[in-house]
Amino acid sequence: MKNPVHTKSAPAAIGPYSQAIEIHGTVYCSGQIGLDPETGALVSGGIEIETRRVLQNLGAVLEAAGLDFSDVVKTTIFLADLADFETVNRIYGEHFDPPYPARSTVQVARLPRNARVEIDAIALRRSIL
Repeated sequence: MKNPVHTKSAPAAIGPYSQAIEIHGTVYCSGQIGLDPETGALVSGGIEIETRRVLQNLGAVLEAAGLDFSDVVKTTIFLADLADFETVNRIYGEHFDPPYPARSTVQVARLPRNARVEIDAIALRRSIL
């Protein structure tokens, strides 16, 4: 049985999807962009501020599922411009400890709301590890 995960500490979905779905101890987190959960607006101030907001949003979804970044086994980073990779990678590294999750990073033509970065994640409950 799949169970939706929802928190008001992360932005509401901007389409027909859940913030995350849990099934059999695996939590599939939808991609987060740098939306302020209170206003629904994309944060301003550049790639660093946007990336920090993305990870705050992702952390809030994980917390709502009773998990944290240490439970993440796979992420995907979507960048509007790979020139931002170094900055995003540095901030991403502040949230994860070894062994790091598996990860893919890709440049995309465009992201929702003209965001510059989006990150999704898959996490596992330790009880099933």
